[in-house]
Amino acid sequence: MKKFLWIAVVALVLSFTQTSCNYNALVTSEEEVNAAWSQVENVYQRRADLIPQLVNTVKGAANFEKSTFEAVTNARAAASSVKIDPSNMSAEDLAKFQEAQDQLGSSLSRLLVTVENYPELKANQNFMDLQAQLEGTENRIAVERKNFNEAAQKYNTDRRRFPRILFAKLYGFKERPYFKAAEGAEQAPTVEFDFD
Repeated sequence: MKKFLWIAVVALVLSFTQTSCNYNALVTSEEEVNAAWSQVENVYQRRADLIPQLVNTVKGAANFEKSTFEAVTNARAAASSVKIDPSNMSAEDLAKFQEAQDQLGSSLSRLLVTVENYPELKANQNFMDLQAQLEGTENRIAVERKNFNEAAQKYNTDRRRFPRILFAKLYGFKERPYFKAAEGAEQAPTVEFDFD
């Protein structure tokens, strides 16, 4: 009888240890995804914070169409309004976030293309500094999105492995979505030179 009791205690301790190890590993992996998401939000916020400075610099140095500024301002407001709870993120939430950020990037690109018509603005040191900061921020965004995808992949892999999949379902650890390339990104742009 004593032997049976010892076996039961050892089995219970091993079971508890296995459960806590799997649960803790999932929590750690999930927190890595949350931290990576926080960095994604930080770099997008940095871009959003630079935009008013860029718009004001451009307004002060050039007579732009009002619609160009409104498009950038509206896209910035829309992008800033999309908030995601990282602990309950769905693919649809991430797609909405990405779409709003892509629209902001697109309107910002249109503003910068329009600047090409104003050589005095391109020579303005404030504008050049802001443009360099935006370029750096766009690179940071790409890096942080990659880091987020890597953390999400590790978490998703961890939660699907046996026996963790059992604990993931039991404790509600849900799959995390990934950032995806913009539609059409798989096609190389066409470059044509006109030598006439």
